[in-house]
Amino acid sequence: MSSETKQVEDSISAAPGQRGILFVVSSPSGGGKGTLIQRVLRQLPNLCYSVSFTTRQPREGEIDGREYFFVDRNKFAEMAESNDFLEWANVHGHLYGTSRHQVVRDVSGGKDIILEVDVQGAASIRQIVADAVSVFILPPSLEILRQRLVARGTDSADSLAVRLNNAPTELKAYKAFDYVIINDDVDRAAGQLAAIIEAERTRLSRQKITIQRVVEGFL
Repeated sequence: MSSETKQVEDSISAAPGQRGILFVVSSPSGGGKGTLIQRVLRQLPNLCYSVSFTTRQPREGEIDGREYFFVDRNKFAEMAESNDFLEWANVHGHLYGTSRHQVVRDVSGGKDIILEVDVQGAASIRQIVADAVSVFILPPSLEILRQRLVARGTDSADSLAVRLNNAPTELKAYKAFDYVIINDDVDRAAGQLAAIIEAERTRLSRQKITIQRVVEGFL
C-alpha cells in the first residue's frame, strides 16, 4: 500500500461496510459522460456529484461551483502544493483537480459520490482508493465523437483538433476500467450507468452490517 493510499484510507473514518462508494466515470472529451451523470443524479437517491476545480474558462451556461470551480493557475498551484486534491492532471492544456475534502467528507458520511474525470485522473484514483468503481464511457465511433464536439460549439478549431487527436490514445485506457458503456443511445447508456451503481450498492461486502442486523432479526 502506498503512503498516499494509506493517507486517504486513514482519513475516511467509516469502516468499509459503512462508507459510501466512490464511482469514477471517464471518457474522451465529448464522450457524453457529463450528460449521463446528470441523468443518473436526477434518478438515484443518496448520490453526490464531485465538483472539480479547473483552470479553463467557463463555457456558455456553466456556473462556478456547479459544473466546476473555476480558478486561475496560481490558485490551482497553491491548492496542489497544499495537497487539496485527491488527484489532478493536465488535460488538453488545462488543469483539472478533484477535491480531497469533498470525497473524504461524503464517503465517510455514507454517501455515494460520482466523479467525472479524464483517464489520467481515473488511473490516479484507482491507485489510491482501492474500492473505487470505475466506468468508461465509450463513444460508438470517432466520427460521432467529432460530430458531438462540433455540435456543442464550445471549442476552437485548434482545441477541437487536440481533443480528436488525443481521443484514440484515451480510448486505449478502457481495459483498465471495471465497466464499459457504449454511448450510442443516451437513454440506454444512462440506464446502464444507473444499473451499475445500484448493483454495486447491493454487493455483500458493502452491506455486511445491514445484512447482519436483518439476519439477527430472524434468529
